Amino acid sequence: MEAHVAEIAHAIQMAVAPVFLLTAIATLINVLNTRLSRSIDRRRQLDHLLRETHDALTLQELQAERDLHVHRLRVIYLGILSAVLSALMICLVVIGAFLAALLSIELSRMIAVLFILAMLCVVTSLGMFLREVFLMLK
Repeated sequence: MEAHVAEIAHAIQMAVAPVFLLTAIATLINVLNTRLSRSIDRRRQLDHLLRETHDALTLQELQAERDLHVHRLRVIYLGILSAVLSALMICLVVIGAFLAALLSIELSRMIAVLFILAMLCVVTSLGMFLREVFLMLK
C-alpha cells in the first residue's frame, strides 16, 4: 500500500511541470485571442470604409489592407489552434501519468510521444505568433 501511495505522490510531482506549462500556453492563447479580436475589429472597419469609398486608388489600398488582415486572421487562428492542441496533449500527459501510477501500467512511451507532440504544437503556435507580428509590421 505504501508503495502505491509513493507512486501516486511521484505522479503528482511529475504533473507539476506540465501544469506550469499549461499556464504559459493559456497566456499565449490569451495574447493570440487579443490580437485576433483587434484584427477582426480593423477588418470590420475596413469593410465599412470599402462600402463608403468611391475613389479607385483608395479602394485598392483599403482592399490590400483588408486582404492583409484576412491573412493575419488565418495565421492567428492557426496559432490558437496549435496552442489549444498543445494544451490538450499536456492534459493527456498528466492523465497518462496518473493512470500509469494508479493502474501500474507502462505508459511512458505514450506520455513521451504526447509531450513531444505538445512541444511541436507550442513551437508551431509561437511560429504563427511571430509570423503574425511580421505581418502586422507591413
